[in-house]
Amino acid sequence: MQALARNIQPTPEPSNYAEGLRSELRVLWRNILLKRAPHVATWAESSPLQPIPAGPEATPYLQALSIWFQLLRIIDENAEVRDRRLAETNSGPEAVEGGFSEVLSDLSLTDSQMEKLTADLCAGPTLTAHPTEAKRVTVLEIHRRIYRNLVSLETQRWTPTERAKLLKGLEGEIDLLWLTGELRLTRPSLRDEIEWGLQFFRDAIFDAVPQVMDRFDQACLHMLGKTLNETPDIRFHSWIGGDRDGNPNVTTEMTAVALQRGRETVLDLYRQALEQAASRLSISALILPLPDLNRARIQEIINRFPEAGRNRNEPFRQALNAIRHRLTDGGYDHISQFVSDLDALNNALCAVNADILARRYVRPLRRAATVFGFRTTTLDIRQNSTVTTDVLAEIWSQSGQAPDYGTAEWSARLRTELSDQNLPYQNRDALSDQAQELLALLALVYSVRSEPDPKAIGPFILSMTRSADDILGVYLLARYAGFGSETLDISVVPLFETIADLRNAPAILLDVLGVPLARRSLKTDGNTIEVMLGYSDSGKDGGYFCSTWELERAQRRIVSALASQGFKVTFFHGRGGSVSRGGAPTGRAIAAQPSGTIAGRLRVTEQGEVVSTKYANRGTAAAHLELLLSSTLRHTANPGETPARPEFDDALDALSELSQTAYVSLLQMPGFLEYFQQASPVEELARLKIGSRPARRFGAASLDDLRAIPWVFAWSQNRHLITGWYGFGAAMASFRKFRGQRGDEVLQDMFKHSRLFRLAVDEMEKSLYQADMSIAAKYGELVCDEEIRQNISQAIEAEYERACRAVQFLTGDQTIGHRFPRLRERFDRKRAELDRIHALQVELLRQARSELQAGSVPVPLLQSMNAISAGLGWTG
Repeated sequence: MQALARNIQPTPEPSNYAEGLRSELRVLWRNILLKRAPHVATWAESSPLQPIPAGPEATPYLQALSIWFQLLRIIDENAEVRDRRLAETNSGPEAVEGGFSEVLSDLSLTDSQMEKLTADLCAGPTLTAHPTEAKRVTVLEIHRRIYRNLVSLETQRWTPTERAKLLKGLEGEIDLLWLTGELRLTRPSLRDEIEWGLQFFRDAIFDAVPQVMDRFDQACLHMLGKTLNETPDIRFHSWIGGDRDGNPNVTTEMTAVALQRGRETVLDLYRQALEQAASRLSISALILPLPDLNRARIQEIINRFPEAGRNRNEPFRQALNAIRHRLTDGGYDHISQFVSDLDALNNALCAVNADILARRYVRPLRRAATVFGFRTTTLDIRQNSTVTTDVLAEIWSQSGQAPDYGTAEWSARLRTELSDQNLPYQNRDALSDQAQELLALLALVYSVRSEPDPKAIGPFILSMTRSADDILGVYLLARYAGFGSETLDISVVPLFETIADLRNAPAILLDVLGVPLARRSLKTDGNTIEVMLGYSDSGKDGGYFCSTWELERAQRRIVSALASQGFKVTFFHGRGGSVSRGGAPTGRAIAAQPSGTIAGRLRVTEQGEVVSTKYANRGTAAAHLELLLSSTLRHTANPGETPARPEFDDALDALSELSQTAYVSLLQMPGFLEYFQQASPVEELARLKIGSRPARRFGAASLDDLRAIPWVFAWSQNRHLITGWYGFGAAMASFRKFRGQRGDEVLQDMFKHSRLFRLAVDEMEKSLYQADMSIAAKYGELVCDEEIRQNISQAIEAEYERACRAVQFLTGDQTIGHRFPRLRERFDRKRAELDRIHALQVELLRQARSELQAGSVPVPLLQSMNAISAGLGWTG
């Protein structure tokens, strides 16, 4: 219970340090406005009630507000890292919330227990290709320089003149933001997105990872009195260049480009580190001879590149240069050989009592090599099950009529061919482009498995997995592409997205294990099966609360089902940034996972703007990675198991069903699609050039086919935010009405003792605080049909009131958002300016949809979407 109490405490009040920075940067920001757009400076200082003209002159105003919102985020990021440092300085490392030392002090584990837990401890952040990041790489680089300037300002050693110079430099960067422009004029290419993802490794992540490992060692030394033989594992994955689900731009050729750029990027980073180490490690063998065994091993490295002999009496320089040239020439047949050479250097330095130099110049590189390999990230592949089944049907059609998908005949043929040593001949030249492309992709996966870094290619994520046949179909396609017949060296990860698929997941997995080839293939990974859970589409399908409970229940049932077959599971959580797409404080979200569902391993998506928030700078990247690992360690060591509470599960079942009923009822109301399209900028946002992916998977204009990203984007742009709370109020009202006093007692008990329920209520309260029905009503006025407008608006407003009353009942606090002072302070700081932007966007939408401008999307409207996203802190 102690951990639960810590995890549910409200966040502290903001610091005076951050307020001082805001004041200083506000002055600098205003200076730029006075220089570049004086009328905008006047508007920015005017009353929020004064409207902004909905014309071309609104563009610089919206650009200015976007820049200001981004500066506020950078200030908060800097202040949070500084607060962590101050906590450690003033109270010791165990005072850093979410840090390794704090977790170890809570758990009180023995050395052997920690060794065992650490050996299995692994966090897998996954950068995704979801187009929710509107900022260009150039803009991100300016943001990073601003952050670094703020870090420089922290020191107290500057004279007033020197500090003024630093502030002048900051003003120049803000001016550069203005002159660069944030809005993309052309849609980014897939190559642009690949480079965008790699930029975070070049700027921050590559250096942050060894720091995290050092933090772990220091925590063990501080709390256990010794360092461990084991260290946590971090495995970065990426979908950028591998996720082709509905994105025709992702081809096998582009996947190969992504793999190549990942390899080139990390090799460049290694060469830079080796060059720096060689310039520093000028240890003379004449002064400090190496022991015979170490000398022989170092000489072996040098002999592979004789030209390194120019530093004849400096063996470490020679060896480092030899390793660098071997990397350049592709001389390593496997990543393990590179790691072995770095180990030899580390051991040799330690053998001559130069451990300090080893820790500074060699060990960080060695630790980076174990994480990044020859790849930077492991590139996952993702495709939709409709594509894989269509291709399989096409292949079968070459030898006669293919059975219909979903029939017993389809399942029978699938299983027969999987067990057949010799598959029927296929004429690839006669296949469609789609089929040839998929088979070429699978062939690429097969070939990468035998390259110097087999981990360069990751699992095949199967979107919209509906049945065991979907998974088995990918196995069969892999065989057609050249994989063997006994075991397949490919990991097929089902992605369960809809409420129905989450409920069917255990049966689907058991059905797959019933096929011998699939079972043999899955056993090769230590009897561990990876399963991905879709937060976005399950939320779009059943509403936030229903999705939250169904995800919890699915995890429990999957763990139990696979355990019955002797298998373990690693869950891959497809979380986004906003509440309605699974966004929540990292530590609390992990702590709220069901007992036994993490077991030392966690994979989670890092999407769009979340990536730049967490990984743009070394300090924040290191802090986030430490939090991921420490929270995973805490949950594994102490999953917070409590006695079974059947009344809790019963109540959550009832609330989930009632919530889903209310949510689906809204979506099925007459005219709902028209309301959604007209009361939000969902149609116009397709013109916002923030990613290479279309807004819809297959081009159909329906809610079912609309991606979860634009679904959430639209409801946040118009401040309805129904994706984060709708249905809960009606569910609570019905539950309390029919369960009476005993029901109220159960609800209050759950709020106090259920991590999941408490987290869900807290996150819904945050959404309710940021929703605004008066602003929503202004967007509602854009709906042409008055009856539709009134019916839908009244339903949403009534449910909003019910949801607020439900939260107030549970928390005992009559002010929504009062329990979250930092959220309130951050949001209220931008609220007035956001309100004015919303009013401007409504007018811009009205103009853009008028007969005179039919089909056009003016730049100010696109800029307003950027500004609102920057103010809220997320897009979709």
